[in-house]
Amino acid sequence: MRSILRNVQNHLLFWKGIGILLILLGAPGCFTASLPSGKVIDLTYPFDEQTIYWPNNASFHWEKSSWGHTHQGYWYASGVFSASEHGGTHLDAPIHFAESGWSVDQIPISHLTAKAVVLDIRSLASSNPDYMLQVNDITQWEKQHGTIPKHSIVFLLTGWGQFWPKPSRYLGSRTPQDSATLHFPGFSGEAVSVLVNQRDIYGIGIDTASIDPGQSQNFQAHQILGKSNRFAIENVAHLEQLPAQGALVTALPMKIKGGTGGPARVIAWLP
Repeated sequence: MRSILRNVQNHLLFWKGIGILLILLGAPGCFTASLPSGKVIDLTYPFDEQTIYWPNNASFHWEKSSWGHTHQGYWYASGVFSASEHGGTHLDAPIHFAESGWSVDQIPISHLTAKAVVLDIRSLASSNPDYMLQVNDITQWEKQHGTIPKHSIVFLLTGWGQFWPKPSRYLGSRTPQDSATLHFPGFSGEAVSVLVNQRDIYGIGIDTASIDPGQSQNFQAHQILGKSNRFAIENVAHLEQLPAQGALVTALPMKIKGGTGGPARVIAWLP
């Protein structure tokens, strides 16, 4: 019976997320009427020439291919864009660090709308840019808010969003193209293990360039997450506007077949 109830709850959560998307798209009628009033927050940075990418990855490029009035008199506009998978607000698929993990197109869509949990480590990160979330930080959060819900997305609020889009500040280096010199906070492997194995989350997110801290050499958080078929969302914008709990988040990446990740539109709904 409990498993049936959990399945029903997960389906309701998924369809609530679909309803939110329809609201954003301007769909009329029954979906909007069935949802409580609330606030929608865009957690996505725009993609342009200032978008920060992981060192030595190709940056975002966009140009007009057609732009103006045709000979027939009507307006026609079209452009061409290109970019690496890992830059700006984007989703890391499990295969990014796990050979047998899901590619971005294989992630079940039901996993991409979930309850949001926000762990605020801004006070710790401000005095130590290399700080890693510890298991004790999770324990302290749960003492105040209760156990992290199963199938949620856990976000780490570091405060690094204030430095976007300045590469030297955001990546914590005077030579931001050298990945060995980066300094910014992230998740420890031990904390990710607890979230995956004991809390059964769908994924994690962060307002920095990587879920692993800038000085990481083995990307332990990525490895643990990927091997357990969980995803990560990086470069999340405006994360400070979310409460510690109570928000619902939808993260929809570009559906690149076989992709290791891709640009994502991430939105949050606050009841």
